[in-house]
Amino acid sequence: MDFIVPLNFPPTQLDLTRKSGKVFVKCLIRRKEILLTPEEWVRQHIIAHLINDLNYQQTLIGVEKAIQYNGLTKRWDIVVFNSDFEPYILIECKAPSIKLGTNTLHQALSYQNQLNCELIVISNGLETYTWRLNKEKLILEEVEGIPCR
Repeated sequence: MDFIVPLNFPPTQLDLTRKSGKVFVKCLIRRKEILLTPEEWVRQHIIAHLINDLNYQQTLIGVEKAIQYNGLTKRWDIVVFNSDFEPYILIECKAPSIKLGTNTLHQALSYQNQLNCELIVISNGLETYTWRLNKEKLILEEVEGIPCR
């Protein structure tokens, strides 16, 4: 369990259980136990941050949903929807050991092509980058953090 490291998010209490030598976390959104992987560790901290610190409603957060891209089925990590249930924030999570770079951003952008979110976030729990899509100029503009609701 060496991947259970402090992340650059406010501390949170996660519901962890051990079964057959494996650790599971109860997902705040899916409301079921999920095998705790390094990526899931980051995902659950981001979800808790969205709900507890940034005031996003649990009912407007989707986790690991399938999407079709170039004939392949992919799964995005987290999408926050606005009050009209339109995709607003796309969040791509990586394990803390994964260095964030253009590959991670390109992965998020492949989902963005289908979702058309206003904000795109990539995070490994240690580093987090947020961009706003400027639809007039068709460019990404880096912004400071995920905005509060």
